[in-house]
Amino acid sequence: MPTPYLSAAFVALALLVFVVRRIFDGRTVKHIRGPPSSSFLFGHDFEYASQEEACSLEFKWMSQYGATWRTRGAFGKDYLMTVDPKATQHIMQKSGYNYTKKTTFIHSAWLLAGPGIVNVLGTDHQRHRKIMNPAFSAAHLRTFLPLFQRIASKLSDKWKGELMATGELDTLLNRWLSRATLDIIGEDLSAAFNYDYNALDGGAERSALLKGYEDIFKDLDYHPNKAAVLFRATWDYIPVSILKLIKYLPVEPWPRVRSLNNLFRAYGRQILREQGSEVDTEKKVASKDILSILIKANASEDPKTRLDDDEIIAEMFTLTLAGHETTSSTLTFLFYELSKNQKYQARMREEIRALRARVTARGGNDFTIEDLDSLTLTMNAIKETLRLHPILVGLPRVAEKDDVIPLSRPITSTTGEVITEIPVRRGQVIHVSFAGYQRLPEVWGEDVHTWNPDRWFNIESGRQTNVGVFANLMSFAAGVRACIGWRFSLIEMQALTAELVENFQFDPPAEKVEIQRALSGVIFAMFPVVKGKAEEGGAMPLKISLAQ
Repeated sequence: MPTPYLSAAFVALALLVFVVRRIFDGRTVKHIRGPPSSSFLFGHDFEYASQEEACSLEFKWMSQYGATWRTRGAFGKDYLMTVDPKATQHIMQKSGYNYTKKTTFIHSAWLLAGPGIVNVLGTDHQRHRKIMNPAFSAAHLRTFLPLFQRIASKLSDKWKGELMATGELDTLLNRWLSRATLDIIGEDLSAAFNYDYNALDGGAERSALLKGYEDIFKDLDYHPNKAAVLFRATWDYIPVSILKLIKYLPVEPWPRVRSLNNLFRAYGRQILREQGSEVDTEKKVASKDILSILIKANASEDPKTRLDDDEIIAEMFTLTLAGHETTSSTLTFLFYELSKNQKYQARMREEIRALRARVTARGGNDFTIEDLDSLTLTMNAIKETLRLHPILVGLPRVAEKDDVIPLSRPITSTTGEVITEIPVRRGQVIHVSFAGYQRLPEVWGEDVHTWNPDRWFNIESGRQTNVGVFANLMSFAAGVRACIGWRFSLIEMQALTAELVENFQFDPPAEKVEIQRALSGVIFAMFPVVKGKAEEGGAMPLKISLAQ
């Protein structure tokens, strides 16, 4: 929590700016229905940040007000929240650069990573994306399958070694998966430089970076107190030059954020210093691993194709965090659901082993991309986990100019008028709930709150509004700011799931526990915790044994 005087100064300044804006701008969306707020100062911000179960509030509000409604932010500011497919498509896909990220989100990403692709805007974002796109092309990502399979096999061998002694392994599955995906992203970032995070092999002496990443979602913004919520709310009204001083505050989570950022910057500078100038130039030009592409951009004299050292390190940090933590969390929820759905787990294993027999019969050893794509039950399980447990649960967007947002689900105004579109003014905040969209019964079926991979046999995507980049889901966002590494993550999940389900049985832990989906509010990231033990960090205890 910030020091009292500094917090009070930020609040006073923010209130002054807000009052001035309200005097000169009477534009409003007050005709949109929504839940009442009991506090002008906090609106629904503190209530939203304090949810025990991530997104339970928007699920409740959806049932009361329809697919689009009004909420209150701090200082009485009116927000829109929507799960409407057409509104989501318009904001995230068709008008991507007309709806920018909220200052709070942008600056939180800057404090954590630096000037990377997540928080740069406009032409800078276009420059970053254009430079990085070649590393994430569909054709190029197929070449990383052997890496994914090698790390999956390494994890499998680790578990088999443990099981030789015990027969069963009661463990925190999320920690194992986080180590595996960190090793994958480490090797992918710098395959040309033979750099390894050593997460699976490190044991008690494992990478300092791995320790730095552990529970970052929880430590960053899980269940903040009222002062912290109010402090963050002031960021939308404070000049960026002042906001940058926040990183030096001596109170949590800023020392934690600063420590991780400094640690990664030291890693990044070391790699750039030792490898950037020494790697054979021809190899760097020909190589398409991510770091080679970034270093090539660093050497460019054209500003449109150039990244400086700080930008490269920020990209490395962003890709490492997003590329391992979100994927490992999705896999964690997948195996959690398989432990509760033993029949489906058995069907998946039968499908994978039948494919293994065919691959062996043709003289092969490893699955190809085509083989993995043919595992329909496995792919459906991944899709369903992404739908029910999106790690990125939503994003707020701010209108850059006056606009009209179309709706596919009409709503009723406070005066009884049926509304099919909503005019918005520049500066209007709209929270697009990915988790809410993925619980719409009219899109996904009546059993939307149930993990049911077989629903994907019946979904007719051609009849839906086209939104996300994969399976019409919003788990990877959409449009010009969609997750650049979504294909990387998907192939990685296919490879790890096939290896682990083929060889291991997943069951609930011996000690009965209840799993909650916790929310890190400022970056809208969801992670698993044991109910009543959230202070211990992200946790998914499961029992693992060799599959018969």
